[in-house]
Amino acid sequence: MEREQIIRNYFRSWIDKDNTVLGKIFGPNIIYTECYGPEYHGLDTITKWFDDWNTRGTVLVWTIKQFIHQGSMTAVEWYFKCEYESETEAFDGVSLIEFNPDNLIVNVKEFQSKTPHYYPYT
Repeated sequence: MEREQIIRNYFRSWIDKDNTVLGKIFGPNIIYTECYGPEYHGLDTITKWFDDWNTRGTVLVWTIKQFIHQGSMTAVEWYFKCEYESETEAFDGVSLIEFNPDNLIVNVKEFQSKTPHYYPYT
C-alpha cells in the first residue's frame, strides 16, 4: 500500500472509531507526539490512547490538504475538527510521519495552527 493511502486509512480510522487499522499501519515501536504535548510509545499504548480518546470524543472531520514526500518522511497538511467531552474544537495542522523500510509508520510528530486565521493589520 502506498504511503498516502496508509495515512488516509489512519485518519479515517479516527472518524470510524476503528482501531483494527492501527496494527496494519504502525510499527510495534511507534513514537507518536501529539500537537499539544503528549507522547505515546509503542503500538499497545497507541491502541489504549485511541480507545480511551474515542470513548469521550468523536472526530468529525480530518481532511488532508496536501502531502509532501522526502525519503522516508511524509509531511501532511490537514484540517481537524472534533467533539471531545461535549466541546467542539477545530484547527489546522501538519504531521511529520516517518516510515520504515516495510512501509510501517514508526514516528509521528503533529503541529497545530489555531483557526480561524486572521490578518491583524487592516
